[in-house]
Amino acid sequence: MTQPIHILSTRMFSADWLAKLKAAAPGLEVRQHSVDQAGDVPPELWNWAEVVYTWGAFPDPALYPNVRWVQLDTAGYDAALTSPLGRSAVAITTLIGVAPPNMAEHTLLMMLALGHNLPDMARHQMRREWPTFDYRWTHFTPSELGGATVGIVGYGSIGKEIGRIAHAFGMRVVAITPAHGPDRVQPLLYQIPRLAGLPGTEPDLSYTPDRLLEALPQLDYLVLSVPHTPATHHMLSADAFAAMKRSAYLINVARGGVVDETALIDALRNRKIAGAALDVFEQEPLPADSPLWTLDNVIISPHAAGFTSRYYDVVLDLFSTNIRRYAAGEALLNQVWPKR
Repeated sequence: MTQPIHILSTRMFSADWLAKLKAAAPGLEVRQHSVDQAGDVPPELWNWAEVVYTWGAFPDPALYPNVRWVQLDTAGYDAALTSPLGRSAVAITTLIGVAPPNMAEHTLLMMLALGHNLPDMARHQMRREWPTFDYRWTHFTPSELGGATVGIVGYGSIGKEIGRIAHAFGMRVVAITPAHGPDRVQPLLYQIPRLAGLPGTEPDLSYTPDRLLEALPQLDYLVLSVPHTPATHHMLSADAFAAMKRSAYLINVARGGVVDETALIDALRNRKIAGAALDVFEQEPLPADSPLWTLDNVIISPHAAGFTSRYYDVVLDLFSTNIRRYAAGEALLNQVWPKR
């Protein structure tokens, strides 16, 4: 008889979603308990669970040794690694690969909006003001994407989809990403089936992160889609902004901690770069007194770049695939290796 797999989800899913999940492996048992903190989960549930699906309720493996695998409800994993979970042998997997289409569309939307000065158009509309011809020519002649160069820091599943669409717009794509040498173990990553094998994902040029300052002067757009780790913390510093073109734009769909926000505010205020579209911040929600709210060369979105109405359909496919792999004793997709 197959041993049942006990799954605790701190997210609430529909009965239909759960029924499809249970079809992934025989004997699957799922209990749902909607919480955000580990301390709000009753100990008897932690003791029952073998697999946990959660956004931020991380079990302490020293207290609950039955937990063998935690599936994060996010592509980011920095918070999990700083918890006792990250210092244990419990498998941690992420939702990397679930959001490339929507993240790429958001990024291209921001590039177009910045290049065409959409925020200023919206301000004139709100004031019911038709600007003069000279103003229109000066402010609304766009920076065309065709022929422009975009640098993408973090050329994983999201970065590659951004690169593919950027190529379709006629852009030159520069990847800033670690080298894939023979001594670097490549994780098994999830990919949305319809994206598999599409042409145009290969960059025109690649740099390793230690050569970031060398790459920056040639970029018209800089996109951040890299995880936030100790190695990437504040990788975009005052020196980086000084190396960028004054006409360049920054789009951050990664994590706020990748950017030194004080240096960014200075660069935007003093027009060291032309502007920025920011979906993530060092502190979220973004405080009401942050200068970023009032800068006229900034577009702010509330950490929504990854949203899509089909999000949890794709999550279901990834989680179901991993459950089948777990039941069969196979390596999991999107597994995080803390020591690396």
